[in-house]
Amino acid sequence: MSTLVIEGGHRLSGSVDVEGNKNSALPLLAACLLTTEECVLTNVPRISDVEVMARLLMDLGATVHGIGTTTLRVRCPEVSKDEPDPTLVGRLRGSVLLFGPLLARRGRACLAPPGGDFPARRTIATHLDALKSMGARMIAREGHALEAPDGLKPASIYLYEASVTGTETALLAAAAAPGVSEIRHAACEPHVAELCTFLQRLGIEITGGGTSTIRVHGGAKLHRAEHRLCGDYIEAGSWAVVAAVTGGDVVVKGARPEDMEVVAAVLRRMSISCALDGDTFTVAPSTPQAAGRITTGLWPGFPSDLVSLVTVLATQAAGPTLVHDWLYELRLFALEQLSGMGADLFLCDPHRMIVTGPKRLRGRPLDSRDLRSGMALIAAALAADGVSRVAPLETVERGYSRVVDRLRGLGAKVDKIDGD
Repeated sequence: MSTLVIEGGHRLSGSVDVEGNKNSALPLLAACLLTTEECVLTNVPRISDVEVMARLLMDLGATVHGIGTTTLRVRCPEVSKDEPDPTLVGRLRGSVLLFGPLLARRGRACLAPPGGDFPARRTIATHLDALKSMGARMIAREGHALEAPDGLKPASIYLYEASVTGTETALLAAAAAPGVSEIRHAACEPHVAELCTFLQRLGIEITGGGTSTIRVHGGAKLHRAEHRLCGDYIEAGSWAVVAAVTGGDVVVKGARPEDMEVVAAVLRRMSISCALDGDTFTVAPSTPQAAGRITTGLWPGFPSDLVSLVTVLATQAAGPTLVHDWLYELRLFALEQLSGMGADLFLCDPHRMIVTGPKRLRGRPLDSRDLRSGMALIAAALAADGVSRVAPLETVERGYSRVVDRLRGLGAKVDKIDGD
């Protein structure tokens, strides 16, 4: 495991280009298993989660060229087995997206418990219910096992929760079910809409992508497809917050303006000077003010993936801010480490935290327990006096490409130390 050593107290300045959306890349790679023809994905983020998914496809019989680059070429004339490598599955929650393609190509799918952030608190019940409504049935064995010996059937599906990956699982399965399926209470996030676009390029007729009701005309013969991933607005928002926390002047390029509006709205509520111009998002030096309340929501509400970062920004803002992430229990729990840095925090319950600022933070060792709080702790260390050590860095590298090089490019004083 690696440690990121950060000398805080330096204002960041410069520009950073974001790569493709991590949360689009994983379902798009899974969708490549639906066809026997080659698929070409460009602007793919060079992150470890994408590499794990690519290696899962290879384990199932696909050829994947370009791992570690921004262009992946995937072709799978034959799916060789229905049980992906459990070690790889245990490293990636997105492995649940393989259920639909495996049921479509093999009639059976057996997955070990998926890994990733908060594995014990994020169930896959929504995914399994959607698949069972399309004719899959559970098999009694360790992990999660389903079979559909007579093929997947079109269905009218109401998702109990507007789960992003649950919606994507339903979409991938519906694409292979001959006939019309309707998915209601679907997630509306940009990466769900992007999966719909890619499935259309494969030859599936879909209407309603990006809305709460999606209709899929499945069962068509699929062909090759090429797709350039949209820029990752979560990554762009992360760099914008890092700039604001350090009082910096940073230009973030590559994310769509319609995706960045939700980020800009919260930053402006905190008196951060920022501007949108096409795919360029600019943050200027500002004096942060408390927002009063920041609440996550389903799209187009403020994304839960950014709530840890704005919590760190709230430590530098004048006044109290109530941060409320009702989507995930205990996501804010990892940020209790900020108390040891001098932050004024009060954890009300598993979903809410009151942050009162501004407070000078002090450097200290920090534990990056999950992807997003790991990046938030890096932001805190950049704003702190003295030296911090954030480990393991690999947790953050799951979702942020070349994070050390990018920090250095913005003027941060950081060093990566490899070790056990």
